Amino acid sequence: MDRKQKEVISWIKKSETEAVELLQRFIREPSTQMNEAGIQNLVASKLDSIGCTVDMWEPGGEELTNHKAFISPRGNFTGSPNVVGVKKGKGKGKSLVLNGHVDVVPEGDLKDWHTDPYSGEFRDGRIYGRGATDMKGGNVAMLLAMEALHECGVQLKGDLIFQSVIEEESGGAGTLAAILRGYTADAAIIPEPTNMKIFPKQQGSMWFRLFVKGKAAHGGTRYEGVSAIEKAQCVLNELRELEAVRNKRIKDPLYSQIPIPIPINVGVIEGGDWPSSVSDLVKIEGRCGISPDETVEEVQEEFCNHLNRLAEKDPWFMDYPVDIEWFGARWLPGAIPQDHPLLSILTKQYEHICQQPPKVEASPWGTDGGLLTNIGNTPSIVFGPGVTQMAHFSNEYIELSSVLDCAAIITLTIMDWCEQPKEDQSDEKTSAG
Repeated sequence: MDRKQKEVISWIKKSETEAVELLQRFIREPSTQMNEAGIQNLVASKLDSIGCTVDMWEPGGEELTNHKAFISPRGNFTGSPNVVGVKKGKGKGKSLVLNGHVDVVPEGDLKDWHTDPYSGEFRDGRIYGRGATDMKGGNVAMLLAMEALHECGVQLKGDLIFQSVIEEESGGAGTLAAILRGYTADAAIIPEPTNMKIFPKQQGSMWFRLFVKGKAAHGGTRYEGVSAIEKAQCVLNELRELEAVRNKRIKDPLYSQIPIPIPINVGVIEGGDWPSSVSDLVKIEGRCGISPDETVEEVQEEFCNHLNRLAEKDPWFMDYPVDIEWFGARWLPGAIPQDHPLLSILTKQYEHICQQPPKVEASPWGTDGGLLTNIGNTPSIVFGPGVTQMAHFSNEYIELSSVLDCAAIITLTIMDWCEQPKEDQSDEKTSAG
């Protein structure tokens, strides 16, 4: 490492207390959906303090809500702002987006927590609280990286764009809004909780809702009816068969450590309304994974065709086919080539800091990387300090050492990437507000 690189890494190592306090402030803002304004004000203030041009706005408008990639349980984002901070470069260097979401899932049953989920308790090298791992710890790592560059007087050639977005847990409307506002770059890093693994590929997913029909009858003469509950079992079996067919096609070595690369999960089953009646309707809701090599439309077509073949196994489904709806959340898949220069740089800087090669795999869940890659033309890598197993769990925590290591790796990656010359200066991307 050269002198400046050593200087910024030294600054980060001395910033343990600041990292803990910043993450605690973030955690103490319970930024569940529709409650994001508090933390976004903190983020905006931090970005302003390190010399960024700050843009804070509430997403909305027809361009967003009518976009083919828009999905959200709500159409009004009043009180839920996005924040973007831009650190302009000197010019002729590659630009980089640092993307992180501030929305968190609800805390769940408080009895399962050993402390207040919004306390930000720091104990034995860990910071506890809802959002610590997913993904406020990653956001703090990015902000530490940017602050280190600012405090050490590092002037980059390329632009650095920090996106602090809402709605990732519901499908990415915040990141889509940032893209449509003009905040794109030559590449992006998203520090979701990967356990410090590098994910150049991210699985996508979408939610489905199925209605399985039956024929009502009295429970005493159930043979006069047709149980939708029993027919639903046929549908569940078919979903497992479809899952096996789809995953058998996955040959990518990045998925070799994932038992089911693109799962089909059933999360909700509702049916029947009286113990002495034959159920005439069952609702099944679930999630279908999408590989990086597929489109949403291709998966939907295969899914529907497979369930329509139920009629070949059971004549009941010929007259009463399964009704299929696509609803709720959706995440686009994303991928960058194995020889992409950002992946090479990130791998090299990981080895500098951790003194060992990183684990490079495919993500088992969706992120906003699919939107940045496919809609924003900003190739994205997911890499962060959070503990994958603790995301959405009670007693969520993150290791302080991982936050600091991640901050150091991202800092060196920024210094390398943003100093790289643009391949085509006439096609240089700009950041617009």
